[in-house]
Order: sequence, then C-alpha cells, then structure tokens
Amino acid sequence: MSPETALLAATAVHLGFQLVVTTVVYPALAAVTDESWVTAHAAHSSRIAVVVAPLYLTLAAVGLWVLLDADLTAVIWLALAGTGVACFTTALVAAPAHGRLGRDGRAAALMTSLRWADAVRTVGAAVALVAAAVAV
Repeated sequence: MSPETALLAATAVHLGFQLVVTTVVYPALAAVTDESWVTAHAAHSSRIAVVVAPLYLTLAAVGLWVLLDADLTAVIWLALAGTGVACFTTALVAAPAHGRLGRDGRAAALMTSLRWADAVRTVGAAVALVAAAVAV
C-alpha cells in the first residue's frame, strides 16, 4: 500500500466517524434530559474515547508516513491540512468543551461551541477525503 492510499483510507474512515458523530451521537446527546445529563455525558465520553484515540493515532501515523514517503503535491497538503483542522479543532475546542460540560453540566454556550466545532471538523474531514481521493 502506498502512503497516498493509506491517506485515502484513513480520511475515509475519519469522515465516516465524523458524520456518525454529527448525525447520530451529538443529536442523541442533545436530546438527553437535564436530569440525565451527567450520567449520559460521562457514558458518551468514555465510549467515544475508545474510538477517537485509535482513529487520531492512525491519522497521525499515516500523516507522518505521507510526509516522509509521499510526493507532497498540493492536494496531499490539502488533505493533511483538512485532517489537521479537524484534529486541532478537537483538541482546542471540542475536547475542552466536553471537559467543561462534564464538570459544570450542560450549558447552552458550550453546546453551541461544540456544534460549531463539530461542523468545522466535518468540513475539515470532508476536504481531507476529497483531496486524498484526488491525490490517488
């Protein structure tokens, strides 16, 4: 397998994951009652970590492989940038928002921040996949 093909596979899995979060996970979490919030959010956080950690480690490993072995064309850089936007948005916005939602409880401003971060991550993942497909 080439690094470009690995990038295509990793970005496809990433976008699939992100679309499930956007269309299934976050709407289900938003529908939880205030009385059930703490328990539901804690369960969400522990369950999603099992998927997010290996996915993001894979994205990082494939990204490193691409940087070391691929022909770094403009579309490869775009795929890496889209993935980077998604990952950094998770690290800098979504993860801290989830931390506060877990500590402080549900707050409208935090939920709005999380939805915006989710939209940015989804667009980043989609850009990455399209660029990786063009690269292959």
